[in-house]
Amino acid sequence: MKDETRAIHAGRDPKANHGIVNPPVYHASTVLYPTYEALRNPPSRVQYGRRGTPTTFALEDAVMALEGGAGCALVPSGLAAVTTALLALLSSGDHLLMTDSAYGPTRTFCDTFLKRMGVETTYYDPVIGEGIKTLMTNRTKVVFVESPGSLTFEVQDIPAIAKAAHAMGAKVVLDNTWASPLFFKPFEHGCDVSIQAATKYIVGHADTMMGTITANEDTWPLIHAAHGQLGQCAAPDDIYLALRGLRTISVRLNQHMQQGIELATWLGERDEISHVFHPALPSHPGHDIWKRDFLGASGLFSVVLKPVEEHALAAMLDGLNLFGMGYSWGGFESLVIPANPRHNRTATTWDIPGRLLRFHAGLEHMDDLKADLELAFERLKAAS
Repeated sequence: MKDETRAIHAGRDPKANHGIVNPPVYHASTVLYPTYEALRNPPSRVQYGRRGTPTTFALEDAVMALEGGAGCALVPSGLAAVTTALLALLSSGDHLLMTDSAYGPTRTFCDTFLKRMGVETTYYDPVIGEGIKTLMTNRTKVVFVESPGSLTFEVQDIPAIAKAAHAMGAKVVLDNTWASPLFFKPFEHGCDVSIQAATKYIVGHADTMMGTITANEDTWPLIHAAHGQLGQCAAPDDIYLALRGLRTISVRLNQHMQQGIELATWLGERDEISHVFHPALPSHPGHDIWKRDFLGASGLFSVVLKPVEEHALAAMLDGLNLFGMGYSWGGFESLVIPANPRHNRTATTWDIPGRLLRFHAGLEHMDDLKADLELAFERLKAAS
């Protein structure tokens, strides 16, 4: 069965719900047991609201159908997926290898909470590949990958990293948010755990926070235990919105891909832009690995403006009509934010002059998006 079909049918059982197409939304805390024996030995997965209802299991099953793995757990945000997975696999005295291009809040968690726990974090060059073995010790329990990297879109050689990690007994945890389960298959490339900010492309409508943690058979018991011990659970109405979004992820993501490639190509031809970072473009440093391992690209990428004064940048961005300035991405709307990767690097450096702009190509008509940016560049020139 193809992913386009799985996204429509996985996690649904109309026959069990009076023929109704969508799984019902269960609001539950208490679950009653008919007998003492049933209380002692629950006959089904539905045991207590926090541990999941049929609504919960529908989304978990659907994500597993697309991504693989032996189990999936839902949490209230993508960051909660990162932190829960790391807490499940790390103990005081352990060593974590974290890509230097990781999502900023992931890095903050390592530098604060994990440090306080007694977990040592070493940041590594995201393009290190099999060279990761030189950084591993007998205390290294997790290698964390995020491909492509946040803001700067380095494409990691995940199979090579996984081979080196597994040789030392370490687990590989992937942030798979950019590609989604449609465009990267984590367990086929050696990952043990895949986390997603389902807030992005699974939900797809910029209105719900959600995270998923999917794990292979060996690692799932650790994830499942930590998920319960930390009291993690996702709200049923949010799960419903994620399920609804999932049904259209294929058509949306393919459109985001087309929009992103066209917009990145157009921006790369402009005099105001010095660099474009989009893995699907042949000019991207990691394009060959992306082409080997990925099945597609999403709508998120970055460019670097040639150096301009802050007031000129403000003039450019403040007048945008279609590109909103806001965090998150993955919804139907186009977005842009300025960023400075220099502040979040320790194992590598960011020396490219000019301001980085991260774009999310939404689903608006491309002519309108280009027209909005044409006017923005005119304001930029007038203010320079």
